[in-house]
Amino acid sequence: MKDRLTELGYAAGWRLARTLPLPAARALFNAGADRAARGNGPGTQRLRRNLRQVVGPELPEAELDELVRAGLRSYARYWMEAFRLPSQSKKDFLRDFDLLDEAEIDEVLAQGNGAVLALPHTGNWDAAAAWLVSKGHRLITVAERLRPEGLFERFVAYREKLGMEVVPLTGGQRAPLDVLAERLAEGWAVALLADRDLSARGVEVEFFGGRTRMPPGPALLALRTGAPLYAVDLWFTEKQTVGSIRRIEPATEGALDVRVKVTTQRLADAFAEGIARHPQDWHMLQKMWLTSAARV
Repeated sequence: MKDRLTELGYAAGWRLARTLPLPAARALFNAGADRAARGNGPGTQRLRRNLRQVVGPELPEAELDELVRAGLRSYARYWMEAFRLPSQSKKDFLRDFDLLDEAEIDEVLAQGNGAVLALPHTGNWDAAAAWLVSKGHRLITVAERLRPEGLFERFVAYREKLGMEVVPLTGGQRAPLDVLAERLAEGWAVALLADRDLSARGVEVEFFGGRTRMPPGPALLALRTGAPLYAVDLWFTEKQTVGSIRRIEPATEGALDVRVKVTTQRLADAFAEGIARHPQDWHMLQKMWLTSAARV
């Protein structure tokens, strides 16, 4: 029953956000974010702890309060925009996203070797994907198998409507890394959210002074295929999602597990630089660090 209600809630959100005028939708989602900040529920508390780890102990509590409120508003904006994306046009996708390194990604993908794009949970990654596809590039991603199954299917259909190919993280006919490697060989972009491990078998890295695990997939793909690897930074401006990319050189020495670990740490360092510049746009409301925060 609970799973069914969750699915219906998301379905209602999709319908409501698309039917409301944009100013009304923004006001509604901002009000929901502010209510969550005042309610200080488990997700808000986790966001506060994560942001404290990012900004360190020096930031006064009152300023952290404002940062948490801004973070919740940013997260609400992501959902509001995501719910509206399926009703938008290619022209809208190209208008609402700006990649500062557009020429570089165009050149890399034109060479036919594909590219591995590793992203943290920042800004609006769906808008970035819709923009890339609208430019004529082919894009594939991996989807976590959500519960209930109907909700997972809705998210797959949603991203496929935006022009992506989607493979399930678990339960598919083939191993996701095999499919992704094939697409890279065909010149596709592979986009992977990579700042939080979902398997408990990730690579342990240092991140904002603490230890956490990140998925090995981006590093493995780059090492396995030779495709260029990029860390992607996304953030919101008043009217757009803006992005930049930073090329990460995979490690070349040692056994495979050593090279994966070193390369994943390089990604973590790049993610940290971007998140530190725009902490309010990092949407991490889940447990992130393995031990008590080292910087708090």
